[in-house]
Amino acid sequence: MNRFSWPGGASAALCFSFDDARASQVDTGLPILDELGVRATFYVQPDALQTRLTKWRNAVESGHEIGNHTVGHPCSENFPFGRDRSLENYTIEMMKKECDLADERIRSIFGVTPRTFAYPCGQSYVGRGVRTQSYVPVVAERYLAARCFAEGAVNDPEFCNLHQLAAFDGDCRSSSSLAEVLERTTAVGGWAIFAGHEIGDASARQTTGAHALEETVRRALSLSVWVDTVSAVAEYVSTHRKKIRQEVNNVQSRK
Repeated sequence: MNRFSWPGGASAALCFSFDDARASQVDTGLPILDELGVRATFYVQPDALQTRLTKWRNAVESGHEIGNHTVGHPCSENFPFGRDRSLENYTIEMMKKECDLADERIRSIFGVTPRTFAYPCGQSYVGRGVRTQSYVPVVAERYLAARCFAEGAVNDPEFCNLHQLAAFDGDCRSSSSLAEVLERTTAVGGWAIFAGHEIGDASARQTTGAHALEETVRRALSLSVWVDTVSAVAEYVSTHRKKIRQEVNNVQSRK
């Protein structure tokens, strides 16, 4: 990663992302993020926005990103909650409709078009057996970048696949556990993405601890880590690595 440089001399990049538009994200998480002056990405399901619509609109006005997470949240039928809309029974055309309908509804609510996507359950296929197909191309046609889930890897900004970005599960982790990820990221000048759900008591299921979130943001800022939305970092990565490759090509052409 030593050929890649972050803006403003930042040591690394960090994104906090949260799925499903859960109420605690705006009730508990937004005040923390706004007080610290950082922006996060929220991968929403449009139906879930209605219970806190004013707060969600305030989040957009504050610069937080709203990303696409589909309408129906299709996952493998291996999960009991997903059997009525399982990916095994989906087609590529159905996934296109999922993405496009979610985009339309988000535009109608916020007046913005999602630029990034998060794969529900981190799964990016439809069908089963020999009929299994990746729907990554569907996503790549529509969005600047897309986040997977719980791969536990730091993204190398020069080489990472922007439409299959690795993420760390941020839920149910202590401040020290999140700090370890931050240390790994700064050590290589990389890009880490945390993916979470609820925000509050870290001992609860699918919950990023409010204290851990605050402590990690503060520590990241003290280490000159760039904390921003997935789309902001992806935009910079896309543009900057094109410049790197052009510089490499120029050097090689002069040899």
